[in-house]
Amino acid sequence: MAHTIQDIAQALGAECFGATDLVVTGAAQPSDAGPDDLALAMSPAYAPGLAKGQARAAVLWPGADWQALGLKAAIIAPRARLAMARLTQMLDTPHAIDDGIHPTAIIGQGADIGAGVAIGPFCVIGAGARIGAGTRIASHVTINPGVVLGADCLILDGVRLLRRVRLGDRVMLHPGVVLGGDGFSFVTTETSNVERARSTLGAADMVVPTDATQHRIHSLGGVVIGDDVEIGSNTTVDAGTIRATMIGRGTKIDNLCHIGHNVIIGQDCLLAGQSAVAGSAVLGDRVVMGGKSGVADNITIGDDCVLTGASVNLSNVPAGRVMMGYPATKIDVQVSAYKAFRRLPRILRDLGPRQKSVSKQDESD
Repeated sequence: MAHTIQDIAQALGAECFGATDLVVTGAAQPSDAGPDDLALAMSPAYAPGLAKGQARAAVLWPGADWQALGLKAAIIAPRARLAMARLTQMLDTPHAIDDGIHPTAIIGQGADIGAGVAIGPFCVIGAGARIGAGTRIASHVTINPGVVLGADCLILDGVRLLRRVRLGDRVMLHPGVVLGGDGFSFVTTETSNVERARSTLGAADMVVPTDATQHRIHSLGGVVIGDDVEIGSNTTVDAGTIRATMIGRGTKIDNLCHIGHNVIIGQDCLLAGQSAVAGSAVLGDRVVMGGKSGVADNITIGDDCVLTGASVNLSNVPAGRVMMGYPATKIDVQVSAYKAFRRLPRILRDLGPRQKSVSKQDESD
């Protein structure tokens, strides 16, 4: 789709200069840009790439001399990543889901399909399910009986919405998402070694049980997803045991994440890839979890916390704290401890001769 530089600048809320009626049809890295591409050079580090490419126009950093860079037009973006969000939204093409209901789709008895809903090939919509107006469902999606979807959702290929799942409006689920699977919750007839270890902090001896049968605790609570939530490919959200597992409005979850049963996640949170939240944990609003970070079961993470990548949080975290490491501590404590750890070999090396000197002095006494 073609856009003028002026139209793009207006969509970005940014200033434009030069031949603002110049038309571009796409975006590219500076060194790869053709004459009809808008080059994205939002920091000085990308300036050399402009000379390697053929771009006539670019999105540049504040203070850039666009004419000296050989451009015919430029957009100045004070906040690069925000400009990127708006630009990619403007240039993106919609997912290819044909209007209407594909003839191979199976629609259960009593399913309520709203106006303008699109359902792709080989989907199965269970009896009594409700799908809000304008929702678009790609191929091979399974929606169990009684599941509720809000308006204008986008459900991509291979998604599985199991029992007692409820989505708000404008929810986006990427391929392979599974919502509402049973929680990982089992119990033995006797007190288990895990229970014994937790209650005594490992002080009690482990025993060989006479009956180690694991009895499933069934998941009756389902999953409730708020408005404007986005969940990445192959992420799973387990159903709650009695009450629903809940994800708040505006939260974005990356690929390959796991949300355990009974978890509550607040509004506008960000969970990066391979992060995991164990059962019955609570995350406040605007919590950020870096990639491969974890939250232990039955703890609370306060509002506005940042859990850095690969951190493992084993206890409650007050609001507004930045946590790092394993076990996670305040980031300044973790960095200080790491620096001290790196100095240990040198300290031990320097201490060695002094220990020998003290030992010889003791022998002479």
